[in-house]
Amino acid sequence: MICVSLGRTRHKMMIAEHRALAERGAELVELRVDWIPRNLRLDRLIKDRPTEVILTCRRPQDGGRFDGSEDKRLQILREGIVAGVEYVDLEVDIAKKVPRYGKTKRIVSFHDFEKTPENLEEIHKQLCECDADIVKIVTMADSPADNVRMMKLVESAKVPTVGFCMGEQGLISRVLCGKYGAPFTYATFNKERVMAPGQLSFDEMKKLYRYDSIDKETKVYAVLGDPIAHSWSPLLHNLAFIKKGLNSVYVPLRVSAEDFDELVKEYEFFGIEGYSVTIPHKHAALEFATEVEEAAEEIGAANTLIRQSKGEWFARNTDYDAALESIHLGLEMKGENSLNGQRVLILGAGGVARAIGLGAVRQGAVVTITNRSKARAAKLADDLSCQSVTWENRGSVGVDVVVNCTPVGMFPNMNESPYHEHWLREGVVVFDTIYNPENTLLLKNAKTRLCHTVSGIEMFVRQAAAQFTAFTGTDAPLDQMRTSLRRSISPVRVKTEQGHAAPSEQSAKTSTKSPQKPVDDHEQS
Repeated sequence: MICVSLGRTRHKMMIAEHRALAERGAELVELRVDWIPRNLRLDRLIKDRPTEVILTCRRPQDGGRFDGSEDKRLQILREGIVAGVEYVDLEVDIAKKVPRYGKTKRIVSFHDFEKTPENLEEIHKQLCECDADIVKIVTMADSPADNVRMMKLVESAKVPTVGFCMGEQGLISRVLCGKYGAPFTYATFNKERVMAPGQLSFDEMKKLYRYDSIDKETKVYAVLGDPIAHSWSPLLHNLAFIKKGLNSVYVPLRVSAEDFDELVKEYEFFGIEGYSVTIPHKHAALEFATEVEEAAEEIGAANTLIRQSKGEWFARNTDYDAALESIHLGLEMKGENSLNGQRVLILGAGGVARAIGLGAVRQGAVVTITNRSKARAAKLADDLSCQSVTWENRGSVGVDVVVNCTPVGMFPNMNESPYHEHWLREGVVVFDTIYNPENTLLLKNAKTRLCHTVSGIEMFVRQAAAQFTAFTGTDAPLDQMRTSLRRSISPVRVKTEQGHAAPSEQSAKTSTKSPQKPVDDHEQS
């Protein structure tokens, strides 16, 4: 079950959101009455309530807003108990001051917004000794090990325990705590208004991660990166799991470069079946794997780790095939089916440029590398046994295919292009690996010049589809994945699969949100 935390400064907005949540399928709502600054009317909030509720009145030191006296706060909690609310949240230091009464169940809670304490088990024992029906223990994740410690605690607890870690690193424990026995997890009404660091929205929890469907048999997959918050991979993979009817979940994991090996080893506890890997970990994934495919070895980077039957890891690079497939889409537009003999100009010298360059050389193309750094371009050209040209002279090279592997033109700098319009000629294939926006200035100019264009959406979706198949052994729903990504990066969207807008204080209008910078492979040239 998902408990949705509601914190509004006005009674009518909290009541309106409570009703809206019930209509959207919520079963349990936490009423954060500490958000109401004055003249609290608890009877208004709980009368005719459409779901079961947890009554919470949190102090500032516990992450709340209540600024009245402690006697007044205890009075509010006792008033709720007498009125028969389903649950009341009591911090460990006051739990014994508020006696059990009626049918109200007691949640005895502990929060640490700075760390996950070393004496986690001792704190849990103290909570259990306070006549608790449910223990809630929530701490800040500082390392991958904190999530594992928390889930082990939840799994072994004799008293039902809601336990997870906060912060971006704690997301996996929020999503998976039910798998290990937590009676519920917490979410917020709206992703733009969170009650605690790292909190997900109700719609994300329910529709994207399908928290209510996660059980002991659920297979877990993840994407590793830093940063990772705006990765679209969880959206694509989780919706694909739904489409295919698979009991699986896919989560984003932020991990620093120095913590990569520790995370993969620590998360053996979660039994993760496969990882997507993005910047800055593609070389580390290659080094970590027991077995590596030939293309990934030659590229020097892996974007996929797949667990083998004996627990060992196999590394792949699905960017390689996805990029070549995308270029071939452009070739097919002009009635050709081979790169052999095609003059290919690659803008950039990072990981994606290396993968595409290797594939093009293998297929017989005449490849030229250009980059703002002359030395990097020359180094990549030497590695691929092809030629390079300075960035200033990139327009002088005769080309049949132009591939942009730089971030030039990416959101929010959408009025930039890495290749001047007057260099483009009719019939050239132009492939931009940027996918946000889908229609970059480079592609707009190319269409004007009657070129054959392919957007980065094709590569991104195809590499994700290849990962999905490698993970599950099932064909990926490619069309659905493409549609999902297009909807999500659209600059004008009222709703997406990832979130739901909240009513404003004046109305219940749905808000819009601009696209955010995605996580991707583009390296500064």
